[in-house]
Amino acid sequence: MVESKSEKPDVNKENVDPSKEMEIDEEEDVPTKVFTIEILRVIKDLQQQHGLRHGDFQRYRGYCSRRVKRLRKTLNLPQGDKRHYKKRDVTMANLEKENSDERLIHIPLMLAERAWAYAMQLRQESNTEPRKRFHLVGKLRKATVYALQLQELCNSEYCDARTKLEAEAYSAWIHGSLHFELSLWKSAAENLKKAQIIYENLAQTLPEEEQVVYKAKVDELTPSLRYCAYNVGENASMNDLLEMRGQGMLDNLSTLVAQTKTESMEAFQTTEWRGRKVTVRPEKVRLFLLSIQDLEKSIEKAKDYPSKIELLENVLLDCKDAISAIKDEIKQDPKLRTSSESGTMTATQYLLTYLSYTRLKLTLERNLFMVAQGKLSLDDPNAPEKVQIECKKTKPQDLSRLYEIILQNVSEMQQLPGMETDSAYQSEIETLTLTFKSFRCYYIAITLVALKRWREAVALYERSTKYASEAIASKAISKDFDLRNELKQLIQTIEGCKFSAHANSVLEEDTAEESVLYGKATKSSKPLFERLSLYKEDASLNSRNPNVFKLTPEMQPIPAKPLFFDLALNFVEFPSLEDKVEQKGAGGKQAAGMSGFVKGLFGWGGSAGK
Repeated sequence: MVESKSEKPDVNKENVDPSKEMEIDEEEDVPTKVFTIEILRVIKDLQQQHGLRHGDFQRYRGYCSRRVKRLRKTLNLPQGDKRHYKKRDVTMANLEKENSDERLIHIPLMLAERAWAYAMQLRQESNTEPRKRFHLVGKLRKATVYALQLQELCNSEYCDARTKLEAEAYSAWIHGSLHFELSLWKSAAENLKKAQIIYENLAQTLPEEEQVVYKAKVDELTPSLRYCAYNVGENASMNDLLEMRGQGMLDNLSTLVAQTKTESMEAFQTTEWRGRKVTVRPEKVRLFLLSIQDLEKSIEKAKDYPSKIELLENVLLDCKDAISAIKDEIKQDPKLRTSSESGTMTATQYLLTYLSYTRLKLTLERNLFMVAQGKLSLDDPNAPEKVQIECKKTKPQDLSRLYEIILQNVSEMQQLPGMETDSAYQSEIETLTLTFKSFRCYYIAITLVALKRWREAVALYERSTKYASEAIASKAISKDFDLRNELKQLIQTIEGCKFSAHANSVLEEDTAEESVLYGKATKSSKPLFERLSLYKEDASLNSRNPNVFKLTPEMQPIPAKPLFFDLALNFVEFPSLEDKVEQKGAGGKQAAGMSGFVKGLFGWGGSAGK
């Protein structure tokens, strides 16, 4: 049709008003809004939050009424004013407006849910009041009307294929529930089976974390279908009932399912790690996973080790941003924090574990490049060829420190959440631990050789050989870090190092004996006062600070003065001394002496005063 219009002569175009032509072009450029409404997930979340977790249908019905009232007020779609009531349903005209909102479709959905909740409440009450069963059927009829209205809105061009399938399945389920109550077993089975087929196909096209709700709904419909099949009879099957209505529905279903699968593949990206596929939603995570696909080629193109290390550090910064994006998503959705009922991790948690493993793996690669860079300037006496580089020389203890950091990273790998029960993964990490332990022991041994501690060096050589042999013999080898060739080369190097260290230790013992016999100059930490019986030439005695005597003597323990506690004194009975104490006279007066005579003579004393 477009081509036929373009072939018309230009004379007709001259009669067209230019302003109208501009308006037509602007209308064509405006894209059509396409809504995506996950009907089943929405109603299941609302039901769990507002009473249905405890079977309280009345509370859920009240919530639906308040929700409809809030939606009508927000979307400016009231039903009359305070005095007059005027019914206003949501129609296609409301969706065609420029400022249309997807919440308009929620209004018929909430009305259908309110009618269905009222019907379920009446079903509970009909056990004691049978007349309420008629009211129940009336409410289900009302729910089917709103469900058809919802399906009509969703079948428009303003909704995507997934929303159309969801609305069709919801309407079929409401109709099946009504026919089930009316004992119309064939039509009930037909509608319920239709809803079950749609939900099964939707579950196959959606990501793993969204399949749980649809699979639960499929299992929920199974008992009702079995009861319908029992009442229909054994000769009729559910598939035959669907075929009675023709193949039109199934053809439409397959088309919509294919369209939904295409849209979901465009919206989401899946990644696989250790045999499990997970869906990647955050944009940062998807960009990061795409960036590391060609990381190995970029590293190979890098000229030297500093450029490779810098490249990995930049990728590590992107990895940390991706991990923070996943953590933010988990914080926003509380359901992602807990594992599923079967004990397995959710897809988002598994993706977080995968990203954490990727971060640790990239850190390991960077540290290994740092080790390789340090080996170029290492003064290793066991190296077959030495490359002279004008830079700061690396010490063996620097490399042993780097391997210590690598072992810490491997330990973090072993403790990743969700991988504790993966025996194959744990075996690979244990092999990796043995590998890096063997390298660490080797460089510690080289450090001890420089300090002429031969025995400890030989012991560490033996331990390094043991770790390397166990790592080579292990069958669980990590695909990311296969260092078996390096371990074999290390074992060959250690074989010669052990004999060299042993020979040096023997030579040192012989040299020590000769120095004692012939009095060669040796250094000693003991002062001259403590080694007067030994003759040794000590050059430090002729210096300004000779080690002759320690002026501040060291503290020595001495016996303390004992403390005596006379505890037996309380229990000693002393002899009586009454016979030796001078007794007073009977009147209580003693014989007056010379002093008494003088006092009486001159008027002194107490009696004269009286």
